Amino acid sequence: MAEGYLVLVVGPSGAGKDSLLDGARAALVNEPRFVFARREITRPADSGGEDHIAVTEAEFRTRQAVGGYALSWDAHGLGYGIPKSVEGDLAAGRTVIANVSRGVLDEARGKYGRVAILSIAVSPEILAARLRARGRETEEQIAGRLARAAAFSVTGPDVIDIRNDGDLAESIAAFVTALRGLASS
Repeated sequence: MAEGYLVLVVGPSGAGKDSLLDGARAALVNEPRFVFARREITRPADSGGEDHIAVTEAEFRTRQAVGGYALSWDAHGLGYGIPKSVEGDLAAGRTVIANVSRGVLDEARGKYGRVAILSIAVSPEILAARLRARGRETEEQIAGRLARAAAFSVTGPDVIDIRNDGDLAESIAAFVTALRGLASS
């Protein structure tokens, strides 16, 4: 069986990555060729946001040190890891979808044979409104996130751009279409 695709989802905070991933997961629930990686994060399981595996800082650093993650990174004071078990899914020819930091893209490109990047983009106005609606950041933090989003750029022949500032159902459909296209190639 051919090696599967590792599909890395990136975009600024507030771009709607979790909404797109949730929508795609629901649309593809009966298609076992798709696997949505569940991240391990050094934050409590009941902290809201995505469904993740909560690990302590010590557990995370130990797993990281012994190679227990396919990819791992630190962001916003937290550790994030994609479990090494996804490599079994890739070897079985499945398409593995993971929400990652753009900081690990080059590592993933060098480590895995078939990588695609779904880069999620949204207008600055909608991004600001979403960040304010979350209520998790101060205006100063929102300004910082908007500045980082403006500088956010991912390029390469393996990048597929997805706009997520219109109708969510349309964005999910585009996301699912991209995943199905990759899985069929």
